[in-house]
Order: sequence, then structure tokens, then C-alpha cells
Amino acid sequence: MTCKQRLAYRLGVGDVYKALADPTRRAILDELQDRSGQTLFELRVRLTGKGFTSTRQAISQHLAVLSEAGLVVVRREGRYMFIDLDTSPLRQIYERWRVGTCESDT
Repeated sequence: MTCKQRLAYRLGVGDVYKALADPTRRAILDELQDRSGQTLFELRVRLTGKGFTSTRQAISQHLAVLSEAGLVVVRREGRYMFIDLDTSPLRQIYERWRVGTCESDT
């Protein structure tokens, strides 16, 4: 198996594409890019200000999909939940189609 093929089957790259397919999830990622470490309440307020009318439960469901894809990390501190952006799955996709060779392919 080549480096690209191994990457295609590692860490569910398809989950990243599924997560990015929804406009609300992309808006969540945009908000977290602007300011990572937001609470669910803060995120909902910011999304509402941009025209998204998702409920708290709907945003939680979107965050679950993003978390499964590895694009967000949810951490708890006391009774608060903070959401952080993790772009490493996107870097893995970029590396898959980057021009060049993989060390083990040579």
C-alpha cells in the first residue's frame, strides 16, 4: 500500500468530508477559527447573529459530528464545556494530495 492509500484508510477521512458537507458545521468551524475555546452558549449566540437559527440541541448534534471527524475537541471545566478547533484532520487530507513522495514509497 502506498502512503496515500494508507492515509485514505486512516482516521476516517470520509468523516471529515461528511462533517464539512453541512453549511452549519462549516459556520461552526469558521466561528471557532475566529475564536477557539467558546462555550456552547457563546457559539450559539454568534451563529444566531450570522443568521443561523439552530437550537442548542441541533448545535450539539453538529458538534458531535465534528468531534467524530476530529475537527473539534470538547473539554469540560467544571460545569462549562469549551469547544476548540483542531485542524489536524485537514492537514492529513492536504498531505494526501501534496506533490512529492512518501518516505516509505521510495
